[in-house]
Amino acid sequence: MSELGKKSHMVFVGGGAVGGYVSGHLAANGYDVTVIDMWPENVAAIRKDGLRLSGTTPEETLTGKPRALHVCDVPQLAHERPFDVAFVCMKSYDTVWAAQLIKPYLAEHGFIVSLQNGINEERVASVVGWGRTVGCIASSISVELYEPGKIHRGVPKGGEKHTVFRVGEPHGRLTPRVFALAEMLKTTDSSKPTTNLWGERWSKLVLNSMQNGMAAATGLSSNAMSTRQDLRRGIVRLGGEAVNVGVALGYPLEEMVHCEAADFLKAHKGDAAARDKIEAEIQKMAVGRSDKQRPSMGQDMAKGRRTEIEFLNGLVVARGAELGIKCPASAALVRCVQRVERGEVKQGPEAVSEVLNA
Repeated sequence: MSELGKKSHMVFVGGGAVGGYVSGHLAANGYDVTVIDMWPENVAAIRKDGLRLSGTTPEETLTGKPRALHVCDVPQLAHERPFDVAFVCMKSYDTVWAAQLIKPYLAEHGFIVSLQNGINEERVASVVGWGRTVGCIASSISVELYEPGKIHRGVPKGGEKHTVFRVGEPHGRLTPRVFALAEMLKTTDSSKPTTNLWGERWSKLVLNSMQNGMAAATGLSSNAMSTRQDLRRGIVRLGGEAVNVGVALGYPLEEMVHCEAADFLKAHKGDAAARDKIEAEIQKMAVGRSDKQRPSMGQDMAKGRRTEIEFLNGLVVARGAELGIKCPASAALVRCVQRVERGEVKQGPEAVSEVLNA
């Protein structure tokens, strides 16, 4: 399919923070959008009042009204027009079943876009094949579903300063569909097609590995973590380990917290100046960001949901092990988050002491 216009039939499997935010914007801009979600209260709220979106400025307050279905309603789709594109916006551990759920309702030319944290394109492809798999990174979007049908974005829009959506093919070539997707996503925020899907993916994984697990274990917001030197240094160390593995894998990494991969590698090797540079950029990111903004894993922990720690820091550890690279801080964070999840350790800064001392 060469174009994705407003007559295209689209579905979002997952109407949470990211899925709801993007589908809400598309629906508000006249696109034909269906949202499938597991949370009955969320589905009911969307059906009644739409997706109510807000941000750091009054101009970002809007309502989009996509059609909303509960997963139990999905079989009725057999009587309807197939979907041209399906966005999977689920947790990494739900990727395979979500792709299997929607596969029967895709058009012959239809495909799935992984709009998720983690690296899940291979899981999608295991269900629909590589030719029907596209990746999309949402960089620094920081959205939260805080009530059924209500989503808040805790950071300013990227606009010209920062490209939020990066759409790419697994094979790296630019195709009509990635150009069309990138253009469509501009209704939500800045967007571009990319030839570097895997480098973009790992770069986002680095950022998630730095902040998500720390927020889940400590219970702190991004801004609160940035004010503590001990946590900042732990965050930089986590980033250094993830970058070290990504570079060893051969991925061309993008800029992360306004720093290059080389800065992280220097910090990883003990360069204090490079470490201080990254810490300074982490502190700068708090400017304009809501003090309540929490990374997605921090939100999951607060809601009693399973975290994605094994798909983020756990993936860094696993891929590092394949290369003979040890990632002690990342491995320690996986253990710390799992202990908090199981109720063995109380959530708080003390819960990550193993990470800071690794």
